[in-house]
Amino acid sequence: MIDLATTPDTVNSVSNLIKLAVAPAFLLASVGGLLGVFSGRLSRIIERFDKIDALLVSSRDSSRNKMKVDKLNKQRRYLERRADNRNRSIFFATATGILIAFSIITIFMSAFFVFDGSALIAIIFVTGMLSLVIALSLFLKEIYMATKFLKRDIVY
Repeated sequence: MIDLATTPDTVNSVSNLIKLAVAPAFLLASVGGLLGVFSGRLSRIIERFDKIDALLVSSRDSSRNKMKVDKLNKQRRYLERRADNRNRSIFFATATGILIAFSIITIFMSAFFVFDGSALIAIIFVTGMLSLVIALSLFLKEIYMATKFLKRDIVY
């Protein structure tokens, strides 16, 4: 490892550390973009949820709208499932960001405190990548759920 206290060329040592941390830093930026997309989709689900709630309130005033109320309740439950899925996706994307940030911190700490953090860095990074795979898989599932809804062949 790099011992910054005893290395005569400290600037080069720090620049090497920064080079090591660049790839995870770009990954952090990408995860931030994904979180923006995930949050935007969650906002749309919530907006639709609110519209359905408003329709339910207005439909309950009339007893002849039982079929409409049943359909709206089914749509509401479906949106709840989509929102739950989206929340899990946001959780795992956020966990990815945190884990990648910890891997960057560990890169710097292993150099400053002179310990071999390679195994820890690898474990944190791989865990972050697994978390990202889960987040993207949940995103794909939610996209599938949304398009299935558009086809109107949903089994409630």
